[in-house]
Amino acid sequence: MNERQFVSVFRSSKSTDTYIYVKRGKTWGELPEPLRGAFGRPVHTMDLLLTAERKLSRTTGEEVLGSIRDQGFFLQMPQKLDSYLVEFKEKVGKRTT
Repeated sequence: MNERQFVSVFRSSKSTDTYIYVKRGKTWGELPEPLRGAFGRPVHTMDLLLTAERKLSRTTGEEVLGSIRDQGFFLQMPQKLDSYLVEFKEKVGKRTT
């Protein structure tokens, strides 16, 4: 597959590790209002030429491009940690303070 697209990546001002990928040039107002409200103020992170073959940290170029084609955007949410990992990190943090 030789699909490629210029995309803009924005991070959320409300949620850590939450990003939205859109076709470069798409305006914020073109996205669904519920998404805009939940996402918060978009902070531009980068523009890139994305190909289907490109591997990203948590997904693939193919998945991002497909979502942009079908929905007009790709939303990347933080990975959920298992509760025992969260509890472990909290315990370790208490010991070092």
